[in-house]
Amino acid sequence: MAERILYNLLQVAVVLAFAPLAVGVLNRLKERIQSKRGPSVFQPYRDLWKLFHKDEVVSEDASWIFRVTPYLVFVTPVFVVLLIPVLTSYPLAFAFMADMVGAGFVLALGGFFAALAAVDTANPYGAMGASRTRMVGFLAEPVFIIVFFTVSFVAGSTIPYIVQKQWIASAANFFAPSHVLLMAAFVMLILAEAGRIPVDSPSGHFELAMIEESKALEYSGRGAALMKWGGQMKFFVLMCVFLNVLVTPWGLASSQSAVEVLLAIPLVLGKIFVFILLLVAIESSLAKLRLFRISEFLGAAFITSVAAMITRLFAF
Repeated sequence: MAERILYNLLQVAVVLAFAPLAVGVLNRLKERIQSKRGPSVFQPYRDLWKLFHKDEVVSEDASWIFRVTPYLVFVTPVFVVLLIPVLTSYPLAFAFMADMVGAGFVLALGGFFAALAAVDTANPYGAMGASRTRMVGFLAEPVFIIVFFTVSFVAGSTIPYIVQKQWIASAANFFAPSHVLLMAAFVMLILAEAGRIPVDSPSGHFELAMIEESKALEYSGRGAALMKWGGQMKFFVLMCVFLNVLVTPWGLASSQSAVEVLLAIPLVLGKIFVFILLLVAIESSLAKLRLFRISEFLGAAFITSVAAMITRLFAF
């Protein structure tokens, strides 16, 4: 039991430490594709260090929601890490606390409070961005539900570790049309939830066009650092769910050997790097969608997930 608690904490440490690096590598590769020099892959760490050492300014009109939200946004991905396979293919000490649906609700809780905090200071740009993030969330949540329903129907469980073993236990399941469609729908979902192109541009700072960035527009100092770090961890967690649960458990430790668990760290990071290359290709090939086209993009993700579910049901 002590070993499993230790490995749970190790998973949390890996996500805390490497989530900024994943974003830094993605940003660097995108700039290189565009024939630019680009920032260092360690730039997100420097940004966080700088923000943590700056003074925090809070509006006099802000309520407790504005003050609490950065901590919620930071903590919710950490809590989800305790429930999902990041380094091991077997359940750890806290995996019993919730399933995939519960983990989805926890992530949504952070987004909900971030939207409330964006309108708390009465900044018109924050409210504008919050309404857009809620629109994206409203359209993305049905995709989450259909994806989880389909994999749970096949695996007979909503526990990520069981789904991982049952869903991709054979090559027939992996190459099934329903699985391919689900992977496509989940990639579209990651792009939407993480505020990546074509749904949003993380490098854009024009207030009228902001979506994801608008939620942290009024934050400074420590609050801004926690919001930024929490968003990076959410992106990392979504990639772990996609790669470790829906795609392949390759690289995960299958025993409680400390050496095998530590070896899983570079293997999982290598798998994430391959997925980042895919995201770089997608973001470099597409332009940011206009606001009214985002609903079409997420509608396509929903139709893809429904098609995957129907295909799977008729396969039995």
